[in-house]
Order: sequence, then structure tokens, then C-alpha cells
Amino acid sequence: MKMRIDHLPFPMPQRPHSFVQQWRHLSLLHWEVDPARLTPYIPDGLELDLFENKAYVSIIPFMMVGVRPRLAVSIPGISTFPEFNIGTYVRHRGKAGVFFLTLDAQSRVSCMYAPYSYGLPYRYAKGRLDIDGSTYSWMSKRVEGAQEIIGSCIGIGDPMLAKSGSLDEFLFERYCLYTLHNNKLCIAYTHHNPWIFRKGKADLIFNTLTESYDLVIPDLLQPDLVHVSEGVLVHTWSIEEVDE
Repeated sequence: MKMRIDHLPFPMPQRPHSFVQQWRHLSLLHWEVDPARLTPYIPDGLELDLFENKAYVSIIPFMMVGVRPRLAVSIPGISTFPEFNIGTYVRHRGKAGVFFLTLDAQSRVSCMYAPYSYGLPYRYAKGRLDIDGSTYSWMSKRVEGAQEIIGSCIGIGDPMLAKSGSLDEFLFERYCLYTLHNNKLCIAYTHHNPWIFRKGKADLIFNTLTESYDLVIPDLLQPDLVHVSEGVLVHTWSIEEVDE
């Protein structure tokens, strides 16, 4: 599948991408957070990105589908699994990206490989994601630490693209992630078509995923904003050190 490039805010690397994957059946739960509470978790060299002077942290339950090296094939039972990410929004020299606080996944391979090769803070968790029409139901419980989330999300209204300058665009349209690898700030580029999404309504029953962070979120069962997306095909690159 040929992906668009006209929407990208910066060019992708000239070298071939490293991995192919699909991010599918996403619930995107966003909370406004005091920037001062998030700043201690942001590595030196990164700037917390704000929208109208507000910082956000997001919990994203989704299915990682068919993840594989570029020249390999997907492996049943290994390449597809539920994942539950906690991320926030950052910049480096004006280049907007995502920084993950943790990534909970039911994949021992990812939980071993991603920290070693990317510095990403994966944690092994037992989880599931069920699909019933436009409703996504999910649960995850971390094996070590027992942080847990249980709930569901339903899409509302028509599918849409993010409008320029909107909060939706701020949250969705990011084409790289930042990570600390061997104490060095690194970037990994991610290429996909523009997000198509709907507004959503979440029903959270239990949520302790962010309890290890001093974020002072008033109500972990009531996000400030919810999106739902069927997902995107993604090409990702191996990390490279950022220019200081």
C-alpha cells in the first residue's frame, strides 16, 4: 500500500523503514494535566508541547496487528496483541512528537526487544480487546505492579480528519516518537496516512495505569476528551540520536 506524503510536517528518513505494523481499533483517552506535573518525566532536550497553554496525557488501548520487520512476514501468536500506552506530547527543536511514559503489552517479545533496541518502557501485561460494532471493550493488568485498566469506548458521529490548528490535530498528527536509549535522546520516525477518527464516549470502570505518576488527575474514570479510530498502517524506522 502506497502511503501519502503530502501531509507530513517533515520528511521521513531516506533509508528504508525497519518495521511494518497496523495500529487498529484505538480508543484514545485524553486528560488535561498541569504542565508542572508532567515536566519531571520529560527528558532533558525535550520540551513539553502545549495546546493553548495546556498539557495532555493520553491512555491509548489498541490492537497492535501484524507487526514485523520490513522484509519478514507476520508470525501468528506473536505479531498481534493488545497494547495500552500512556503518552504525552513533546517537541525537539520545533519537531512535534510523542513521549511514552509506559507501554503495557501482552507481548513478551516486544517487552524484551523494544527496551533493548529503542529504550521504550514496555511492561508485560495480560490484556484483551473486544470489538462489537463501534464499541471497543478492553482490559489490561500489568503482571508486575498490577496496574490495571478496564472499560469500553464507543464512537459517536461521522468519521473526520483533524482540522488545521485544532486540538484534534495537536493530539493526532505526530509522526515521530522520542525515547531515551542508553541515556541518549533518540528519535524514531513513524509514517502513516492522516488519522481518520470519530469523537468517542468512554465508560471506564477501573483505572490505575497512571497511579505511579504524580499527575494529580482529578478523575481517572472521566477523560476530558475521547477519540475512536479504526486505525492506520504504519511504517517505523529504527532510532537515531537527535541533533543537540
